[in-house]
Amino acid sequence: MTSATAPFTDGKIDFKYQGETFQTYYKVFGDIKNSTRLPLIVLHGGPGLVHNYLVPFADLTTKYDTPVILYDQLGNGLSTHLKEKPPTFWTVDLFIDELVNVINHFSIQDGFDLAGHSWGGILASEFEVRRQPKGLKHLILSDSLAASSLWNQSNMELMKAFPASVQEGLGAGMKDPAKFWAALQAFHAVHGCTVKPFPEEFVYTMQQVFGPDGDPTVASAPILKDWTIIDRLNLIRVPTFVVHGRKDISQDYVVKPFFDGIQKVKWVTLENSSHTPFFEERDRYFQLIGGFLKLSN
Repeated sequence: MTSATAPFTDGKIDFKYQGETFQTYYKVFGDIKNSTRLPLIVLHGGPGLVHNYLVPFADLTTKYDTPVILYDQLGNGLSTHLKEKPPTFWTVDLFIDELVNVINHFSIQDGFDLAGHSWGGILASEFEVRRQPKGLKHLILSDSLAASSLWNQSNMELMKAFPASVQEGLGAGMKDPAKFWAALQAFHAVHGCTVKPFPEEFVYTMQQVFGPDGDPTVASAPILKDWTIIDRLNLIRVPTFVVHGRKDISQDYVVKPFFDGIQKVKWVTLENSSHTPFFEERDRYFQLIGGFLKLSN
């Protein structure tokens, strides 16, 4: 499950939290120390997914000399799994602390860019709003959401076009992961990833939650219940790029608050994409991001 286009290094970082030490698995494309470009940290979706479906971001390394850092958030993938933790353990602040730990590990706190896909965009925007990191230069919110209520509304609207069996499976949610996954595949074929067959990395990522050996612990936690950042978007200081697909679960109204509330913001809709434009319109997507990252503050 690696990119064929760019070499990488990987490893694990100790992460101390509430008196315990966990490990965060990371993968780095490019040379952080010797590149003339700032490193880009990319945060995966979920909560509860893994980094693997984001390996197309290595295109930024090969084409724009941008070092790219991917990692599995705690509880997922090759990072420490914590099935015994109560749902209340899993919070936005936990994942922000882990992100800070990754930044400090690579000694890039004075200069870095940040991208988040879906839930990763929530994490990225909350990090900026809550911590105001001095070294953050650019923010990319890809196929993300400004409030869980808008995301839920979009899912409910889009679901209506599907057969009853799909609607029932989606309605069951993580209470019945197998049924949910079957329905999710049908739903995602239209609104999640329209590449047919699904890319290998996409399937692998989903199986880390829904497969026979998957771990749904984080995905089942109520991290985003009643979550919104709409009333705090004015606190985002850095230039921000908002991007999504025309057939995205993140419909226009789901991402529009970013455009309305962030001071320095650009918004692009990719007409031939859904929730994963880095697979569906790969060249165009990374041209846009590469160009945005070249912009000065």
